[in-house]
Formats: sequence, C-alpha cells, structure tokens
Amino acid sequence: MTAPMPLTTPIRPYDWGSSTALPWLLGTEPTGGPQAELWAGAHPAAPSSVDGTPLNVLIDDDPVAMLGAASVKRFGPALPYLLKVLAVEKPLSLQVHPTMAQAEAGFAAEEERGVPLDHFTRAYKDPYHKPEMVCALTDFHGLCGFREPAGTADLLESLGVPELRPWIETLRAGPPGDALRTVLAQMLDEKSRPFLAAVEPALTSVYADIARAHPGDPGVLAALLLNHVELAPGQALFLDAGVPHSYLRGLAIEVMANSDNVLRCGLTGKHVDVPELMRVVSFVPSVPARVEPAAGFRYCPNTDEFSLIRHDLTADPDELPPGLPQTLLCLEGEAHLRTDRTLTLTRGEAAFIPAGAPAVRLTGRGVLYRVIPAIP
Repeated sequence: MTAPMPLTTPIRPYDWGSSTALPWLLGTEPTGGPQAELWAGAHPAAPSSVDGTPLNVLIDDDPVAMLGAASVKRFGPALPYLLKVLAVEKPLSLQVHPTMAQAEAGFAAEEERGVPLDHFTRAYKDPYHKPEMVCALTDFHGLCGFREPAGTADLLESLGVPELRPWIETLRAGPPGDALRTVLAQMLDEKSRPFLAAVEPALTSVYADIARAHPGDPGVLAALLLNHVELAPGQALFLDAGVPHSYLRGLAIEVMANSDNVLRCGLTGKHVDVPELMRVVSFVPSVPARVEPAAGFRYCPNTDEFSLIRHDLTADPDELPPGLPQTLLCLEGEAHLRTDRTLTLTRGEAAFIPAGAPAVRLTGRGVLYRVIPAIP
C-alpha cells in the first residue's frame, strides 16, 4: 500500500445512458447497449478493483493505511466519497436524497423488516446521506430545486390547459411550502393522469423532451415545478439533501458521499416511493447551488466528504501530499504518477492513492480529475 494503485472501473448499463458517449470519452469500443455510469470508488454495489480485488475489501483489510487516521476518525473505515462519470441520453428519475438522520432511520427500519438489500422495493441501501456535485464535461441539462410558486404558476398558465387552473390558483394563493406540497402530491396521484394527457401536447423545450422519453408518467407534471439548469463545460452544481432533481442530458463528472440512497417519484422503471419522497423532500423554493471553482480548478462544495480538483497536466509537477485517500481519473492525454516508481494513466484510466503512500509528483499532458475528502 505504498504506491498508487491502478483501478479497474465498472460501467453501469442503466437504460437512460448513452451507447456512445462513454466509449467516446474513454476511448473504448461501444457495446451496443447503454453505458450510463462509470464508478471509480469503493461502494459495495459496484466497487472498483485492484488486480481483481475489490477496493472496499482492500480498505477493510487496513483502513488506516488506505484512508488515513484523519479520514477514519471523521467518516469511519470506509472511503467517504464516490467518483462517477455520467453519460445521460434521456431524462433519469426525478429523485431526492435523505439527510444522515433520515438515512440512518430508514436503513434501520428496512433492516428490521428484513427487506433484502437487493430487493426492488428497497429504498435505503446504506445508513448514509448523499450530498452530490455534478461538473459538466459537455453542455449538461438538469432540473434542480423547486421554482418559486409564482413563477411555476406563470409557466403552467402559459401552456393554455384549462385543467391546470386549480393548481395555478393554489400556487398563487398559498404559502410557498404548503402550495408546493399540495400541488406535488396531486400531480403524483393517479387521478392526475387525465391532466397529464392534456398537458403533454402543450409542452415545449426540455419539458417536451421529458414527456417524449416518459409518456404518461406523472413525473412529467412534477418536473414542471423544478428549475431548469444548464451547465457549460467546467460549470458545477451542488445538490444537498432534500433537493429534488433530475439529470436530462449531457456528459459530466459526478462526485458524492459514498451512498446509494435514492428516493424516486417518477421518470423511471425503478422503484417509486411517493410517500417516502414526500416525507424527505424539502418544499423550500431554491436557486440552484452552483459551485464556482477556486484557484487551481478546485471545486469545494459545502460538504466534508469530497472536493474535486481538475489538473491540466504539464511537465511541471503538481505535488500531491500524502495522508488522505485520493482517486484520480485521466480523461485526456497521459498522466504520470511518480513516487519511487511511475504509474502512467491514459485516457479513461483511474487510480487510487492510499493515504499511506508517499507524496506523488503528477506530470503529463492532458486533463485529470482528482477527488479527496475535504477534512477541516
């Protein structure tokens, strides 16, 4: 555990993924099917591996050497973050993530009921929260947070659909949180389907795209309540617990706490749990939380689990200090990780630097992304 470790990274073939974007980015051959997410991390659902051994197993064997004493003290004996690359071809599930307290309670309740971790209806896969950040590699579109109700009332009115009048009036009249709660609950109810049939032909822009991808899904109506966000390459967005969101299209780096807890209410073939989502979601209108990079392309959102650093590689070395777990992904050119020996990463290849490794000198030509925990 004294040198950077090359990682074999699994690809998740979710149906919303692109069949070509990840192969293009990583320089690999298409499989013919969707390739939605590359995972570079130690989550037990799809861990990366080192010479055939899962990274989470190596961490379990010696957490202090792999993670460092500071990370183990702060987050426990598990890698605190998960790095992904997303290739979104069609809108994915309208979802929300729980707080730490909600995740702990939900996980314990399902464990007590004996719901298997891999069961279709399992909502809480682990007892952790899942703050996340997405950083665009191409133009990237998503939905994030509730729009102010008055603005949504204006949007619904512009559709010219008489059936929407009761929701428009509720959004204009009630306190924002109460109005959003009432309208979302009604939109997700089976009784809303006649409204949906009237609304879908009137939709334009990204909302029409959502309806074409998920015709007849109540999530199409719920999507109208959310802010549309467009990110240019290099721009980033942070999503905290309780913030409803969906990604619509584009290619991006995603970093999150090491959790797989997702509560969904539509736009998916996966398990939908409307009551639990309604309990967890925050009905506070919000402006999407963009993350501006600090000096050196460091993206530091309001969470301790991770920071993301982009390295534009040159022959002048970047010194990577020891003491923390670091995950690296090369997306252009070559990256050379030098200690007493050299590990070279080419396009699409990843590595893990254990906390117990010596300082690494990073050189090369190209672009590399690095994730570390942001321990105060």
